[in-house]
Amino acid sequence: QVQLVESGGGLVQAGDSLRVSCAASGRTFSSYVMGWFRQAPGKEREFVAGINRGGGSTYYADSVKGRFTISRDNAKNTVYLQMNSLKPDDTAVYYCAAVNRLSIVAKRGEYDYWGQGTQVTVSS
Repeated sequence: QVQLVESGGGLVQAGDSLRVSCAASGRTFSSYVMGWFRQAPGKEREFVAGINRGGGSTYYADSVKGRFTISRDNAKNTVYLQMNSLKPDDTAVYYCAAVNRLSIVAKRGEYDYWGQGTQVTVSS
């Protein structure tokens, strides 16, 4: 079992930056591929970014490429999502997720563990 707790969400203005974090507890954090997803009101939960076990490989949705950066600190059992140049369309609940796999996966159904989410609101 892995327990995931997100933090760092909030209300920001368009163009601002924000970093959200996800702290993991339970079994060995470094065994898990980690992903960030988001869900806006009335929309499906969508993949945002993923990172492999060691942190050396990342993958992003086209909508955030060049603006968001995913990273992890295995010593701290934490994964981060640095969000720059935020837009109102980035407004959503952001969730972290974990799966015991070798490669990054972008499909929601592939992930086994989820956090409770943190709200990010970007005003125009």
